[in-house]
Amino acid sequence: MRHLKKGRKLNRTASHRKALMSNMACSLIKHKHITTTLPKAKEVQKYVERLVTYAKKNNVHGRRLILKKVKGSYKKEIANTLIHEIAPNYESRSGGYTRIIKVGNRKNDDAKVSILEFVDFKSSEQADSNDESPKKVSEKTEDKK
Repeated sequence: MRHLKKGRKLNRTASHRKALMSNMACSLIKHKHITTTLPKAKEVQKYVERLVTYAKKNNVHGRRLILKKVKGSYKKEIANTLIHEIAPNYESRSGGYTRIIKVGNRKNDDAKVSILEFVDFKSSEQADSNDESPKKVSEKTEDKK
């Protein structure tokens, strides 16, 4: 019986699963959204939610827990991004930092594909692009008159 067994195995060994979670979490933190299969997205969502909660504490212990969970040569950059850019956006939120958007099925193997992204996150690049696009439209309409 499978009582009280948490998490998905994802057809991988424990070390492979651990590496997968760490790599996908790093990609999500770096790019702010990732496209993956639905079961992987659900597992990575749990993993990243914990990391953001650690980052919100903004202390040495939280930073060490993040560095323990995140692997790779760029883990300090990822930890700094998480603590200084992402966590301050969620100070008033007590959970639910990410969302899963179901996209559909992949064509070749019919796997359910979804997008995992941060909720209410606006980077400086997105804010700049949103501010510039209405200006360009208004300039074009003024030229036509």
